Amino acid sequence: MAAMPTILIAEDEPAIADTVAYALRAEGFAVEHLLLGGAVAPRVKAGGVDLVVLDVGLPDMTGFDVCRAVRAFCDVPVIFLTARAAELDRVLGLELGADDYVVKPFSPRELVARVRARLRRRDQAAQARWQRIGAFDLDRDGLRIRYHGHLLELTRYEYGVLEALLARPGAVLSRTQLMDRVWADALESTDRTVDTHIKTLRAKLRAMADGDGEGPIRTHRGLGYSLDADG
Repeated sequence: MAAMPTILIAEDEPAIADTVAYALRAEGFAVEHLLLGGAVAPRVKAGGVDLVVLDVGLPDMTGFDVCRAVRAFCDVPVIFLTARAAELDRVLGLELGADDYVVKPFSPRELVARVRARLRRRDQAAQARWQRIGAFDLDRDGLRIRYHGHLLELTRYEYGVLEALLARPGAVLSRTQLMDRVWADALESTDRTVDTHIKTLRAKLRAMADGDGEGPIRTHRGLGYSLDADG
């Protein structure tokens, strides 16, 4: 079962925070609440936050400054919640990287709908970055690979080898080809370097697939390696 999205509320008025939290929990979201803006960026950086509902008028710093701090290291969706309806404030918030702007007083149901819409857009954008190749999903920009839906924890060179094999599923790549592509900037590397990384890759792939066989990476003696992307 997929984990519930976690919504972080930064709001210093308890009545408003409680109303928003109740509406979100009623729709199946996990909710955390902070009173001070200075605590938002460290909490987001710790991970696990899917969206931030951010009051502009926090007691220790403005929501604009909080948004600027968060945007310095991540693109988590941010919805401003504020009593300031001036166009200039809305424009400033959006230019700082906020995804939406809700003016008090507001409908909790509308806010929940906006939260759902922003999370849906985030998920669609994330999915667009992944390329499906058989049992694998490849995100070249993010240097990430999933196998049977599981994210692989790969070193730089393990990723390079697997990405090279995924670029031409079924084709046999020699050790020299893999060396040229993956270790082009390495001064000291040998054919054994390729074999060692193939061995560690196989172990990680078997762990994700719960299998004991050779796995999707095939050995062609005297020639090199290929990848059965559906394996």
